[in-house]
Amino acid sequence: MTRRKIQIKKIDSVTARQVAFSKRRKGLFKKAHELSTLCDAEIALLVFSSTGKLFDYASSSIQQAIEGMINIQPFKYKLQGCTLEELQTLEERLERDLSRVSKTKDERILKQINALKRKGIQLKEENQRMRQSLVHEQGQSSESIIICSSSDINPPQDCDSSDTSLRLG
Repeated sequence: MTRRKIQIKKIDSVTARQVAFSKRRKGLFKKAHELSTLCDAEIALLVFSSTGKLFDYASSSIQQAIEGMINIQPFKYKLQGCTLEELQTLEERLERDLSRVSKTKDERILKQINALKRKGIQLKEENQRMRQSLVHEQGQSSESIIICSSSDINPPQDCDSSDTSLRLG
């Protein structure tokens, strides 16, 4: 049986895509190992699946490979060799980026606060509905239930939490 050339495009079937990913990932890791062994190359390989699962390979350790990469080419700007203008440009860029990050963080915090406020309102409404259904079931006045079930740390002393009455029928 001969191999046939396949068109490089996203595989439509989820199961076929997962099988292809698994086989090709193994092949890629095997080739990385061979390259590392044959050529004495330092290799670090990170693969994230479509579900976000991490698969990695390193000829020594990923940490060492990353540190080696950083030592060879630390950043686009090497601070020791920068002119004053380059440093000022870099500073302005960092300030803009920091401002953008801070703005995004603030927006997300506000979204969380608003979501929590909505959740609090929903919980209060649900609590009120439950109190009303309890009043309806037991035939008590809503005021006595609200007073007795208030969320105060120290409940009123005159509220008797046990029901000693006998009901028939």
